Amino acid sequence: MKELMLGNQAVARGIYEAGCKVVSSYPGTPSTEITEFAAQYEEVYAEWAPNEKVAAEVAIGAGIQGARSLCAMKHVGLNVAADPVYTASYTGVNGGVVIAVADDPGMHSSQNEQDSRHHAIASKIPMLEPSDSAECLEFTKLAFELSEKFDTPVMLRLTTRVAHSRSLCELSEREERELVPYEKNPAKFVMMPAMAIKRHVFVEDRMARAAEWGNTAEINFIKNNKKAEFGVITSGISYQYAREALGDKASFLKLGMVNPLPTKLICDFIDRFEKVYVIEELDGIIESFCRANYKGNTKIIGKDLFSPLGELSQSIIADKILYNTPASVELDETLPSRPPVLCAGCPHRGLFYTLKKLKLTVSGDIGCYTLGALAPLSSLDSCICMGASVSALHGMEKARGEEFAKRSVAVIGDSTFMHSGITGIINTAYNGGNTTTIVLDNSITGMTGHQQNPTTGKTLKGKDAPQVNIVKLAEAVGYNPENIAICDPYDLAQTEATIKAQLEKDGPSLVISQRPCALLKTVKHAPALKVDSDKCIGCKMCMRIGCPAISMKDGKAVIDSTQCVGCGVCQQMCKVGAL
Repeated sequence: MKELMLGNQAVARGIYEAGCKVVSSYPGTPSTEITEFAAQYEEVYAEWAPNEKVAAEVAIGAGIQGARSLCAMKHVGLNVAADPVYTASYTGVNGGVVIAVADDPGMHSSQNEQDSRHHAIASKIPMLEPSDSAECLEFTKLAFELSEKFDTPVMLRLTTRVAHSRSLCELSEREERELVPYEKNPAKFVMMPAMAIKRHVFVEDRMARAAEWGNTAEINFIKNNKKAEFGVITSGISYQYAREALGDKASFLKLGMVNPLPTKLICDFIDRFEKVYVIEELDGIIESFCRANYKGNTKIIGKDLFSPLGELSQSIIADKILYNTPASVELDETLPSRPPVLCAGCPHRGLFYTLKKLKLTVSGDIGCYTLGALAPLSSLDSCICMGASVSALHGMEKARGEEFAKRSVAVIGDSTFMHSGITGIINTAYNGGNTTTIVLDNSITGMTGHQQNPTTGKTLKGKDAPQVNIVKLAEAVGYNPENIAICDPYDLAQTEATIKAQLEKDGPSLVISQRPCALLKTVKHAPALKVDSDKCIGCKMCMRIGCPAISMKDGKAVIDSTQCVGCGVCQQMCKVGAL
């Protein structure tokens, strides 16, 4: 049977067909749907972990006990998971362990544009890279096989275009697998120095064997064209772009395994041509390998032609190699820009308006609320990575002094707080910090599409679960109960008063800005507001919150009733009672 599938959906199908038993992940675009689709299979245990490090450890632990397991994450999540992943390269596996990582060239939803192949090389872990959904399915199954064949975790690298595009997949039945028997083996699984130094020898030998396997592996293949004027070495989505752009003008070496790279296959292919283009997103990793290992006279062209910035495309490749820019259509009129914006009724809007009004320095974090940096709210001063807002503010205070702490706050979402914000407040309390942290508790993991987290009381599969009490947690790590307060961000006066009060407290303080995400199906909205045009004086005070439901027409405010959820924040700002 065949089915049209998203790349992420196809990975999940591969998880199912391979007989994988355990999946643990933290949501992150563009990887999120892998775990969401995997959770739809009853035979697969799937969970949201608090962060990627925990998810990787769960998968590694399941593998030690003989189960096939997988963890999925976006590229920056692999940074978080790196500690256990790098050591798991030394321990190897018992049941197959796969680490699926989705890179985001073009930074469609990310704070940086990193290439996860560097992690595969540094950790000495084999990596496969599919170029479409069909390969996502097959490479996932192959990754489990290679994991057990070479006694290693295996990485599966996707990019946004592969993860979120659809192609036809051939479906098979699930391969039911018994757990691999576990035998106590400290020399393999206990990585203290005396054991680890011996396992390093194994790792180097394993990578050499994997590279030799790659020289004849079917996933590394050559597509010859009789009319070829040059050769192209490529992988992943770049292969699809290059095939479409260059047609029969090139012969292609398509690499399905991007670490370790097959030296003989690559060098033999290069030697056939006077000129070879290496086309890859993002960094010149394959190109550098070619230059280091090929000793012939063929000209190798890569990043001197193709930028390491952003995504490639058919038109870019055609333009750079064939000097043929595909025709484009220009519109007579300039379309208005559509920057990302907090949704109508978003509970974060009232909070950020208040922070701007109070002229506070705001240490920001990763989530929907990062949009608070944009005009007209313009509230955030920094945003580094998950959980950094709390720790960074502590560092700012230690650099600037307690007076600075009285006019600054950290903001962090409830899911991000669970991910890596807890350690930040522990550090603040333990080391005598005096900062104010605001947890933006919207009762869900909002940015990646409404996933459950430890504060929601539900698991990935919808089962009831213990609900983390943020107030009690803060008290447990050393926060004075009097320094913990809850506010409703729809109530601007209460929110302002609460923040002012906590900023004046001695010692670290915590504010929980508590209001469910406006897009949750369980949230019942008030009727849309209306504008009394006779009262409206066109002062534009209501525009200062950047709500997409509010606009100006003929000098008067207008509310779009299809967007307005009746939150009332703009109503509190209108001095003439026009709303």
